[in-house]
Amino acid sequence: MLAKLSTLAKNLTQASPLVGRLPYPHVDLFHWSPDNGNVNFGDRLSDIVTRQMLAFHGLSLDDQVRDPARLLAIGSILHFAQTGDNVWGSGWNGKIPEKEFTAGDLKVHAVRGPLTAEFLRKRGIVVPDVYGDPALLLPYIFKNRFVATAEDDYVVVPNLHDLALVNDHPKLVSPLWGWNIVINKILKAKFVLASSLHGLIIAEAFGIPARYVRLSQTEDLFKYKDYHLGSGRTEAEFSFATSLQEGLEMGGAPAIRYDHTALMYAFPLELWN
Repeated sequence: MLAKLSTLAKNLTQASPLVGRLPYPHVDLFHWSPDNGNVNFGDRLSDIVTRQMLAFHGLSLDDQVRDPARLLAIGSILHFAQTGDNVWGSGWNGKIPEKEFTAGDLKVHAVRGPLTAEFLRKRGIVVPDVYGDPALLLPYIFKNRFVATAEDDYVVVPNLHDLALVNDHPKLVSPLWGWNIVINKILKAKFVLASSLHGLIIAEAFGIPARYVRLSQTEDLFKYKDYHLGSGRTEAEFSFATSLQEGLEMGGAPAIRYDHTALMYAFPLELWN
């Protein structure tokens, strides 16, 4: 009986966008995290960035609001979206079967890139031409906290699924470290090799040359291309290395050509008003 009740409670939580982490009406920020209790820094940035955006307006993610809502921000998490959810900067995950997307409608304020926009528009969902991963806002919302110092020649930032492949590398920056430590380590480098999407994003947001290194086939290319195009570059400019050595030889990808203001103004502040 207890097992059945536990399963029922889990299903109800997954089915309703109004069931969240607080007992009163609030905006529930959804972001993915590993089942084993670890914290993946890229996904954790969703909470960090959202809270900082709210702090600018004297608001908190823990505020009680009139109308409960759910928000999806950073991450390839649209397969978790439910009808009526709000989206600000999220993207589709190319390795997920498209049938996993079941939301009938979404309130889209911005998406990570044009590939995600196309995916949603094909399903009748209205998407504005506002692109970008919200982690690109870090230099602007944490002014003077993080500074590029160019002390190290390069660092290696693997995707969580690639961590075991480079775990002993002397230049490793682990995605399991605290988000602030990861950013500080990246900003000490002159060059960043990464299979972590947010390793690339952090580097490029702060003007550090970076190269996507495809260490394994675990992650689909979709999210990397989506971010690449959403940050102002062309498909012809998209390329990647297949080894760290090749990445060092290729050097950095073309720099982002991106104005952050549209994404910042697209933040759905009205959910808290």
